[in-house]
Amino acid sequence: MVYTRKDVSTLTRAERQRFVRALLELKRRGEYDEFVRLHIEYFVPDGEDGLRAAHMTPSFLPWHRQFLLELERALQRVDPSVTVPYWDWTKDRRATSVPWTADLLGGNGRSSDHQVTTGPFAYKEGNWTLRYNVTDTRFLTRDLGRRRAPIQLPTKSDLEWALKDPVYDTAPWDSTSSKGFRNKLEGWGPGRGSTSWRNHNRVHRWVGGVMVGGASVNDPVFWLLHAFVDLQWSRWQRRHRNTRYLPAEPPGESNPQHARIIARHQKLPPWNVTPDQLEDHSHIYRYG
Repeated sequence: MVYTRKDVSTLTRAERQRFVRALLELKRRGEYDEFVRLHIEYFVPDGEDGLRAAHMTPSFLPWHRQFLLELERALQRVDPSVTVPYWDWTKDRRATSVPWTADLLGGNGRSSDHQVTTGPFAYKEGNWTLRYNVTDTRFLTRDLGRRRAPIQLPTKSDLEWALKDPVYDTAPWDSTSSKGFRNKLEGWGPGRGSTSWRNHNRVHRWVGGVMVGGASVNDPVFWLLHAFVDLQWSRWQRRHRNTRYLPAEPPGESNPQHARIIARHQKLPPWNVTPDQLEDHSHIYRYG
């Protein structure tokens, strides 16, 4: 049966409660921390050796689509009614709006150490200790909007800039690709500083705290962000109906990206699924 992922701002009080309870139960079982560990493992930047599957690569979108599905299936083993909502950051743009409410994800971190002290994922509640992290910090941290060097969330026009590109991705198939929908949405720009963070990347930076880096899954907003990113891929597909995931074939041995990126019919580690198989989600879920 096809289910619906909803805009987080439209969730009822009961739907919010069920989503939070299912997340907390996965955390209690130790399953949630495996998602954190997995994302850290596959967060391989351009400058490192080996296969890039999750970031700075064409497979950014299908890898995270499968990642979302795995989390959603785990949640539904706890409560079959739960789906992952999406956060439309072009609409809900304030640090006090949804999803930053006490009954959902909690609010901003305190100024001294960015520790989140409100909501169900606050360390003081005893249910959300960080076990896998890139630092020794054990509590959830946020710095919504970045107090010391403020930045703004991406706008509708920022998303439109990505959505209107008719090509999925282009060589060199990494963070330096200046054309192609994938990198315009993922958000690696030229130069340094805030102007180089676009769309998806800028949202991670705007949230701050643990959302900056490979351990970003420690903040449950990760899933709401990526559900909205996944929705943009769906919208891009509807707009450009004759386009497909690229590259269709893996780069040859003389190419610097040989064995570093995943072509359309190659398996996405750690799963037995290809980008080709993930391009159409209409038989699994839709967006409301």
